[in-house]
Amino acid sequence: MTTTAEAPRRTLARPTPTGTAAALVVLALLGAAIWAFSSLRLNVATFVDGAANAVDFAARTLPLDFPPLGELLALSGQTLAIVVCATLLASLVSVPVAVLAARNTALGGTSRFGARVVVVVARAVPDVVLAIVFFRMFGFGGLTGVLAMGLHSIGMIGKLYADAIEQVDEGPRTAIRAAGGTRLQQLVSGVLPQVLPSFVATSLHRLDINLRVSVVLGFVGVGGLGQAISDSLRTLDYQRGMALASVVFLLCVLVEVVSGAIRRNLLGVREEPRSGTRKGRLRMPVPWRAGVVSGDGGKNDHPRSRPSNPRRTRRTARRIRRTGYWLLTALVVLASIWGADLSLAQFQRATTDFGPTLALFWPPETGGVLGELLAELLVTVQIALAATLIGAVLALPVGALAASNVAPSPAVAKLCRGVVLAVRGVPELVLAIVFVVITGLGAVAGALALGVGSVGLLGKLVADSLEEVDRGKEQALRATGAGRLQVFFAATLPQAAPAFVAHVLYQLDTNLRSATLLGLVGAGGIGYYLLNASRVLEFGVVTTVLALTFAVVMLVELLALWLRKVVR
Repeated sequence: MTTTAEAPRRTLARPTPTGTAAALVVLALLGAAIWAFSSLRLNVATFVDGAANAVDFAARTLPLDFPPLGELLALSGQTLAIVVCATLLASLVSVPVAVLAARNTALGGTSRFGARVVVVVARAVPDVVLAIVFFRMFGFGGLTGVLAMGLHSIGMIGKLYADAIEQVDEGPRTAIRAAGGTRLQQLVSGVLPQVLPSFVATSLHRLDINLRVSVVLGFVGVGGLGQAISDSLRTLDYQRGMALASVVFLLCVLVEVVSGAIRRNLLGVREEPRSGTRKGRLRMPVPWRAGVVSGDGGKNDHPRSRPSNPRRTRRTARRIRRTGYWLLTALVVLASIWGADLSLAQFQRATTDFGPTLALFWPPETGGVLGELLAELLVTVQIALAATLIGAVLALPVGALAASNVAPSPAVAKLCRGVVLAVRGVPELVLAIVFVVITGLGAVAGALALGVGSVGLLGKLVADSLEEVDRGKEQALRATGAGRLQVFFAATLPQAAPAFVAHVLYQLDTNLRSATLLGLVGAGGIGYYLLNASRVLEFGVVTTVLALTFAVVMLVELLALWLRKVVR
């Protein structure tokens, strides 16, 4: 009798061609980022040489010179009004776009493709280019900023709205369809109630982003704090410019805190324990059901005979607060429309000049400047790659310590969350101005500004991803006596790695567009040529810069989309 040895079982999955290609692309991006970091000469010597400039800049900045209180409030109010109106415009337009773009609500393949194209194009066109176009049409005023930020924001809001619609529970919608409900009734009654919390949270997040973007648009004619900062820096009045920048920082932090409170109260969400080992999750309150209050078989369940229920009292108070927040939101919107100084007559006059204005930007200017623009575009790509590498290296430890399941103590987690919030509150343009003064004009300042700024968003995304892993694997390792670092590297980090890769790719996409904008203040790249061309009325060059930037952003967008599907 002969026996055959049993073939050893495979413990690792066989590599697939797609997975191998994705790994090679990720390694190539990492290599490109290291090359960009090295070619820009980002090293310790840069900071040593700029130490004296930093001391001189601090001496020229302090003490801060704030404008009179009335002027400061007027500038802040105008900025907030423009930002709120732009976010509202984007949110309203994004609803039908998202409905047509979502797989489960699209009218067909053609409509879905068209809506997705609108979303991608809106994201790829820099808002500063839109501001240049609208400034030519409308001149100074809030309408330029509202349209520029609003149309660009559709790219982000429309995409997230569509993703939320695709993730709804199809049960209510199917029931409405079975009862004879129309497509509109299915959307209003079966889809909208489920996605409303996500819609509001997305709009509030975009409001925070638009507040920081408003500083950039101030350099191309949009009023408010951004324009005041631009005027101050143009005259080298750093005391006034940095004072106004600190006001923007405080407004960003305030908006972040207020938006968090609105999400908790306006939407009626609350923290409750998760099933299993999860810490907690946001959940809509469960409606009160009759027949479970008194526990006496229902004889005291009549509304007139029910005993006092503390839970019902809390729900009533929550409804009152929710109604109050809705009313407050309506008042803020009305005040913003008035404060942004939107003129319908101005819009009607501009529509008559729409064709001649667009004719100024066509055809693109390619003779004599194309080679120079391509060289500066390469510098812009280098800035984005180096900044993403810096942000990833810094955000991973900060984000890990901000995660409640990784931090050694709740105090450390709160401290790191505070650091992330503080960094997010500083506009990248302000960081670029500081680094330009310290390190001089050029790409180094842009890379450092975007690298530090990336810690805010990327650190938050890393912390959230680490907190969302399966806690069961962590507890299993702890039961075997594994230490904190062993649990992190063997259980927590491997689970969050795919999300981390996706977040880094998203940050690269964001940094590529931001690197174009930072050139407005001399931080290197193609942005300087964009601003200079708009000032000397060479609109064909503006179109060329837009086309080049659009092509690169679309390439990165498609590459990131493919990689996210592979590593998911």
